[in-house]
Amino acid sequence: MEKAVDSETVLLYLRELQHRICSALEVADGKATFRSDRWERPEGGGGESRVLRQGGVFEQAGVNLSHVTGLRLPSSATAQRPELADAPWVAMGVSLVIHPLNPYVPTTHANVRFFSASKGDASVWWFGGGFDLTPCYPFDEDVLHWHRTAQQACAPFGDDVYAKHKDWCDRYFFLKHRNETRGVGGLFFDDLNEWGFERCFAYQRSVGDHFLPAYLPIVARRRDAPFGERERQFQLYRRGRYVEFNLVYDRGTSFGLQSGGRTESILMSLPPLVR
Repeated sequence: MEKAVDSETVLLYLRELQHRICSALEVADGKATFRSDRWERPEGGGGESRVLRQGGVFEQAGVNLSHVTGLRLPSSATAQRPELADAPWVAMGVSLVIHPLNPYVPTTHANVRFFSASKGDASVWWFGGGFDLTPCYPFDEDVLHWHRTAQQACAPFGDDVYAKHKDWCDRYFFLKHRNETRGVGGLFFDDLNEWGFERCFAYQRSVGDHFLPAYLPIVARRRDAPFGERERQFQLYRRGRYVEFNLVYDRGTSFGLQSGGRTESILMSLPPLVR
């Protein structure tokens, strides 16, 4: 018998994941710590934003937890499901963006989320998420490690899952007006419910749990690489592409702003300095 949807268990996992990632990043940074800011949303729900700034390794790292509810779905969430227009909903997730100080350490983004909505006798739910890597200076060994770890996250769930969600990531993180990818990819999935709740939730956990093993070895390998003003200026230039994507294409940014989310948390993904 299929397990019933259990959003409270999902929320417990997300809280633990946020804490685990923040603790590991503080150890990796060795200098700065996260500052926590709990917030409430007048329309329902709230969250906790944790931000580390001016660290020894990370210029800025934000790890946000949100658990918000609403009475009417915004248009960004119903573009492909018009039957859910004006439906009550609940959304929860952990989203992070890390902007390192050293240009040889890649920027990274990860997100795992759960969404459910009901209208009348009908109800829907789905999981989404993934992680992606945006280096200024790509190294083959880093990219291979990143994708091998992503493949390990997907392996228990089918031989085709990695290829499918890798391709989805490449297509999603593409700047059409520049005709270029945002980075070297990773995993991306959305609207996942076809495996049933228990298996979909297990996959979300696997993706979330594989982020640190994918990223931290790259940080350790590149954090002490020497760099100068030329590399720093190129890093700031490439960060401009990050800003363009998040403000023009990113679904999470659009959903957060349209649903009346906390602006500071939604725009946490933007780099602290950019050219």
